[in-house]
Amino acid sequence: MNIAELRDKIVNQDRRALARAITLVESARADHRAQAGELLEALKDTGREAIRVGLSGTPGVGKSTFIESFGMMLTAQGLRVAVLAVDPSSTRSGGSILGDKTRMERLSRDPNAFIRPSPSQTHLGGVARRTREAIALCEAAGFDVVLIETVGVGQSETMVAEMADLFLLLLAPAGGDELQGVKRGIMEMADIILVNKADGDLKATATRTCADYSGALRLLRKRARDPEGFPKAMTVSALQEDGLEKAWTEMQALATWRRDTGHWARRRAEQAQHWFIEELRQGLLARLDEGDTRQRITRLSEDVAEGRLTPTRAADEILANLKLGQ
Repeated sequence: MNIAELRDKIVNQDRRALARAITLVESARADHRAQAGELLEALKDTGREAIRVGLSGTPGVGKSTFIESFGMMLTAQGLRVAVLAVDPSSTRSGGSILGDKTRMERLSRDPNAFIRPSPSQTHLGGVARRTREAIALCEAAGFDVVLIETVGVGQSETMVAEMADLFLLLLAPAGGDELQGVKRGIMEMADIILVNKADGDLKATATRTCADYSGALRLLRKRARDPEGFPKAMTVSALQEDGLEKAWTEMQALATWRRDTGHWARRRAEQAQHWFIEELRQGLLARLDEGDTRQRITRLSEDVAEGRLTPTRAADEILANLKLGQ
């Protein structure tokens, strides 16, 4: 299938073509990267735009259950939902379980939903390196909402905020020291904190936890891109599907405010610039792994290990001899 044909199939909402295109952009082969670039260029004029929702949370908080219940609610409203779920890759084998379709069995059978698990390939930030390109493909395929699930809360999880319009932080009911365990950085990035599992015996605990986080959010400096009342904390129960509609109403209100005030467009422009620099950085790192440069690095690393050169001097030598294309 040529690029023009693949583009037309994606625009016409062909799910197999979309899956094939995501596989293409995830490939590290040079010829596939060239084809992926051509495809993305061909799709950038579709004019379609989805609400990109990033979602992170502590392990065991119920991210998959929430996404399934939330996604089913959205599709019941006639919306088309894409889920890009990133699974952690093994640092030893490079393998990944990719079990999200199994965990979201109901949503995976919904004709208005598309679930794509991808390995993180040990890439920091909780998202795969090509997730941003997969989002663009899903938008071109006419999805109304794209949910990006990260591998879990960590020091670099905030990278998902650089590709999402709204960033949700999902937390479990807890008290006391749990508030201390959440990184300040991710708290500052979150637009809405959702305290999940607010049902049964945990409902009262969830309410108290929500109040604790609401207080913490008030202590953080108000961001210029937020209307009054945001960021905010809310309780939900993904299992009982309680509070999901209210959470969606708040997300829509925030998205509408940002569009009307121009923050939406500015944020997307900033994100595009961020990913340009990121692609440039990754490309330069790849150049260091090529031919003569790789051999020179190996030789100099031995000199550094034996004390004949300092790490700084060795790095300067590599950079001075690195020939970049014009």
